[in-house]
Formats: sequence, structure tokens, C-alpha cells
Amino acid sequence: MTDFGIRAATQADYDFLVDRLVEAVNWLPERNWSREQIMADPELAHYVAGWPRPNDFGLVAVDPADRPVGAAWCRYLTAADPGYGYVGDDVPELTIGVVGTWRGRGVGRALLRAVLDAARERGIPTVSLSVERANFAARLYAAEGFRTVESFEDADTMVAEIGA
Repeated sequence: MTDFGIRAATQADYDFLVDRLVEAVNWLPERNWSREQIMADPELAHYVAGWPRPNDFGLVAVDPADRPVGAAWCRYLTAADPGYGYVGDDVPELTIGVVGTWRGRGVGRALLRAVLDAARERGIPTVSLSVERANFAARLYAAEGFRTVESFEDADTMVAEIGA
């Protein structure tokens, strides 16, 4: 495992979270949506717009020089403005992204475990997410206890029942 730490995400991390959202959206090499396109799309921008809102929580992985290399965060979305992984107003949706050069080094798994621990500490019993089936991350989520609750053409909504 590469040397990295994990700290709480703050308002100062907003731009980094937007960058991770852009990477998450553009996980396919042939998909190349700009930051501006993503932030202009309400169905994508709501994952980070106004970060942090009162119930938001997240973590940032940092390298030994304290430079951010990955982030995982949870946000409550509503039936009136649902996310792709929406299952209920009382279930936060997880977004996660790791800087390309840091993928495959355990950062994503460590962030995932840590953000689920943070949810559990807040008394949150369930966390959801959406992932395209062809995305390598889908295997990580399944290995870490997420199960599919709804399937679409190319993507699944998954939940982790983490208890409280």
C-alpha cells in the first residue's frame, strides 16, 4: 500500500471534489465531458453544488506532502432532486473518485471503508451509490458489501447496509 493519509473534507476541498466528480463521470476513456458541462447539468452538479451542506460529510486522501489524491463524500438528495443512486430521502448517496495516478494503490478501498465508518458513526444505517456495470469500481463496491437494488440499461443502484 502506498503511503497516504485520510482527513475530513472541508469547504476548502470544493474544487477537488468537483474534479473527482468530473473523473467519476468520465471514467470511460471515450467520455470526455468538461467540468463546465458537468457543473451545468443539474443531475450531476447536485453532487457537489454548495458543498458542504449541513448533512454532508466526506473524506479526502492525501499524499505525504498533504496533496489531495482522492475523495469520498455522502450527500442527501431528495425525491424532488434525486441522484442516480437515489433510494430514499433518508439514505445518503456516495460519490468517490481517485486521482488517476493513485488508482490501484488502495486509496479507493481505504476511502470507501472510512466513509462507511463515518456514516456508521453518524447513525446512518444505509448508504447508496450508482455505478455503471462496466466500471471497475463496481467490483470494489460488491467486494465491500454493496448489493444491487435496482438495475438500469448500463448501471446499477447499490446499497450498503452498514448498521448504526
